[in-house]
Formats: sequence, C-alpha cells, structure tokens
Amino acid sequence: MRPAAAIAAALFFVLTSAAADAGARKVPWSSLDGWPGDRPGAALAAFRMSCKAMLRGRARWPRKSRYGGTRKDWELLCRKGLKISGGRKLAVLRFWRDNFQPVEITARSSLFTGYFEPEIDGSRVRKSGYEVPLYLKPKDLVKARTKGGWARKTSNGTRPYYTRKQIEQGALKGRGLEFVWLRDPVDAFFLHIQGSGRIWLGNEETIRVGFAAKNGRPYTPVGRILIKRGAIARDKMSMQAIRAWLTLNPDKMRELFWRNQSFIFFREIPIRYPRLGPPGAQGVELTPLHSLAVDPRFVAYGTPLWLETRTPTGDGGALETFRRILVAQDTGTAIKGEVRGDIFFGSGGQAGYPAGLMQSPGRLILLLPKGLASRVAR
Repeated sequence: MRPAAAIAAALFFVLTSAAADAGARKVPWSSLDGWPGDRPGAALAAFRMSCKAMLRGRARWPRKSRYGGTRKDWELLCRKGLKISGGRKLAVLRFWRDNFQPVEITARSSLFTGYFEPEIDGSRVRKSGYEVPLYLKPKDLVKARTKGGWARKTSNGTRPYYTRKQIEQGALKGRGLEFVWLRDPVDAFFLHIQGSGRIWLGNEETIRVGFAAKNGRPYTPVGRILIKRGAIARDKMSMQAIRAWLTLNPDKMRELFWRNQSFIFFREIPIRYPRLGPPGAQGVELTPLHSLAVDPRFVAYGTPLWLETRTPTGDGGALETFRRILVAQDTGTAIKGEVRGDIFFGSGGQAGYPAGLMQSPGRLILLLPKGLASRVAR
C-alpha cells in the first residue's frame, strides 16, 4: 500500500498476471482497435491532473518503473498537454497521436478488475444504530523496515502492531481514535478493502475518508477463504457474492473477518472535486473510468495508456466492449504484474456493482514519449 490514500484491489482473492515472458513492442496507432475510444478529452483532463501535480512538485516524476523514464522524457509533453482544452476534440486527438508512441506490453496472462468509492451512512458520534468505528492513525504506529512496513513503537523498540481481531476486541479502547461511526460492520470491512469512501452524516453533510496507515499485518483475501471452504465457487466469486454469503451467515462474519489480520486507519480528506474520486497513490483525484491502478514496478504513475477489455456495464452485468485511454494514478495490494490493472469505476452503488463483478483479460498499450519508447521497446 501507498500512504497517499492507497486503495486495495476490489477482488477478494489473489489473481495475478504472470510477469514471465513479458515484453514491450512498438505498435502503430492503427492497431489500437476502436481508437480514439470514449471521451479522449476526459482522459486528457486526467493526464493534465497528473502533470500539474508533477510540475508543482506534489507528485514524483516517473522513476524506478521499468517503463517510467525520467523527468526529461515527460516534462515537455506535460507542458504541451496543459495548453490544450479538452473540448477541442481535433486538438486533443492530435496531441495524443503527435506526441506519443504506442507500446504494447505482452505477458502470458492478463487481468483487469475494478474498484470504486463506497458511499455509506455514518455519524460523528456513537449512537444507537451507529456503533462500528473508523479509527484515526495511532501515535504508536510508525513506519518500519519490516515486511508489512508498519510496526508499534515501544520503549524497547518496535513490535508487530495489533491484529484486526485485537483491535476490534478493544486493544485501542480509551485512546479517542474513533472519529466516525458506521451502521454496518460489512460496510466497514469493505471500506477497509477499498481504502476510501464518502460518508453521509445527515443534514446534507458528506465527508470523504481515506487511507492514513495500516497495521502492517498480512492481508488475506476473504474470498480466497470462502472458495477454499467451498462456500462460493471460484467462477462465481465477486463482491456481491461475498455480501450475499455474509447476509446468510451473520454468525460466521467475525471469524471470517478476523482471518484477515490487516487493518486500515483513516483520515478525513477534503472533497475538492465532487465529480471525481479520492486521491490515488499519485496524490491526484481519480477520474471515473479514466484512472487505473497499476503495478508501479512496471508502469509509472502519470503514464497514459490504451486499454482494450470487457466490463460488466451492460444490463444485469452483461459484458460490454471497453476501449479508451486511462491514466496510471493508483496502485493496490493485489495489483501485481505488467498486464494487470484495476479500473476506478467511480463513487456509490451504481459504480460498485460493475466494479465488484469486473474480472476480464485485456490488452494494455502504454502511450509513451517517443524517445522513451525507443529505449524500452523493440
């Protein structure tokens, strides 16, 4: 996870793209099936947000990514992009085609999933019906050079932090860390998986909460546990399937949740742009259906890319063709591999339905500055 409001993948079992035999090759624009796809101007707006953050020093320039390049590769293109209005369709298309080289990333397998920003009823005070707390980051939780990245600071050094079970059984009681109370423990658990959400507080007040820290304990996908137990078939696994199982088995909920030791601490985040999502790992607000969570070891934050896949956005979750430009602006604990991504679908239940069902292979083509493309692709 990334401290800048990192978001875990919406899938609840581990499916990863194989990195072995992966490669990069230049391809012509004519090979992008369906180009320019849906709303290339919206994709430019997302790219401009990444560029503004990098030019102002609020986000790092691409580095330590296989296809990331350097500041020199991207700075001129960012400045060009900032001069173009997204409403000038011809200028937008010329910008993409004149300044970028498509580079297709290939691997033995591919997988694209989805995530969203939940919208949940809550209260700033504990009261009847609102008894599930969200916690602020504890002072004794510090970053550490451990596998989980976080630990508990003590007078004798650092120790592993409390597990989800220990916290929910009262390990942090009396510290005043509870800052929002929710109705439903299932909603709270899914919020931990998503990493951010909007909370309706009544009186027309809505706040956004986002990732502040984690306890450093291992993340165990509960879906994988349910598959292993035979409770849900692998080909039927989805966020909706897990919710349905929990509704039918409320007496088994806590035991299942506690198998996942990982626990998230939150912070309140200003809602600067109501139509956009929370800040991703790059630190910029996510654009629905134009922001992608990636594995930053390979794809750098701020990289535009062309994605061809199928999404469950039709009637009853029917798969529809999805072809458009997205921008790499986030990551997640389950996003591992070169041809692997998590599409941000937006906020609320309307976005949550397709996000929870999304599991499709796809074709990933990076749109790279021409000089960088020549160095990383054949």
